[in-house]
Amino acid sequence: MSARISLQERVDDYLAERRRLGYQLHSQDTLLAGFARYVASRHHRGPLTVELMADWARQDKWNRGTPGTWAVRLALLRRFARYLKQFEPDTEVPDELIFGGKPGRVAPHIYREDEIVELLAAARKLGPRGSLRPATFEALFGLMASTGLRVSEAIHLRDGDVDLKQGMLIVRRTKFAKSRQLPLHASTVTALANYRRQRTRHVSTTVDAPFFISSRGRRLGQPLGERQAHRVFAALRDSLGWVNRGAHGAPRLHDMRHTFAVRRMMLWHAEGTDVDQMMLALSTYMGHAEIKHTYWYLNGVPELMALAGGKFECFAHLQGDGDE
Repeated sequence: MSARISLQERVDDYLAERRRLGYQLHSQDTLLAGFARYVASRHHRGPLTVELMADWARQDKWNRGTPGTWAVRLALLRRFARYLKQFEPDTEVPDELIFGGKPGRVAPHIYREDEIVELLAAARKLGPRGSLRPATFEALFGLMASTGLRVSEAIHLRDGDVDLKQGMLIVRRTKFAKSRQLPLHASTVTALANYRRQRTRHVSTTVDAPFFISSRGRRLGQPLGERQAHRVFAALRDSLGWVNRGAHGAPRLHDMRHTFAVRRMMLWHAEGTDVDQMMLALSTYMGHAEIKHTYWYLNGVPELMALAGGKFECFAHLQGDGDE
């Protein structure tokens, strides 16, 4: 590295340039800053090497220890290394296949209706008795199942974002820096109204207060944490003993979002709706910046593949009849 410009400064310049080009980046700043700290901890001097980058890629904080995870991390460094090479010509650029290819989309667990019902019933039984906690998680998981919200979007809702008179949610500047309005089904409005009534018995709120709140001790009235939501979901899931139909280690909270998209598509097919015409509406509702992200959500899901296969068989049969 140049003695005059630190690696972290190069990282900052790289990220600033990417943002000027319109990239959102999300977690890349954190990962690249972590790489800069790693290089400093190794007391590395001189050009960045492939060996150094590969060693960092293996330092996955979740300790997954899988080549697929390392490949994703190394792919991030490849782009940065190519940028850095214009200033530091001796910078090495790692081959993209050092750890094999990046993993593709892993099939999600698509929830059956009875599994959602079981989950909400289990949430209602959460302790401690008399607390708001059961109502909070029943309402949170129910809202996610009925709208396909990301868990981060749901827990960041403010009370003023939930307009139950109009049956509308306002989801503000989330993953793709866009806000959107979501119409709610009447049953969802009823469930959220019930939760709001119960919540007012425990805390007073303003329009800027979080809609979903923590209910324990000193955190009463504070925003519900995302880790807490995942932890409670995992405990309920394990207690229910579902058979995992996805390719992840276990059914995930995020799989509710996949389920929402898949069930909507299946319903449209059953109703004879022109799915191609409706995909833009689904993409907008789910908060995707580009429609290709919505198609990616649906890619390779067994339920939809079976439906598509059935339609193709009908098409092939009709074509065969026409040839006779």
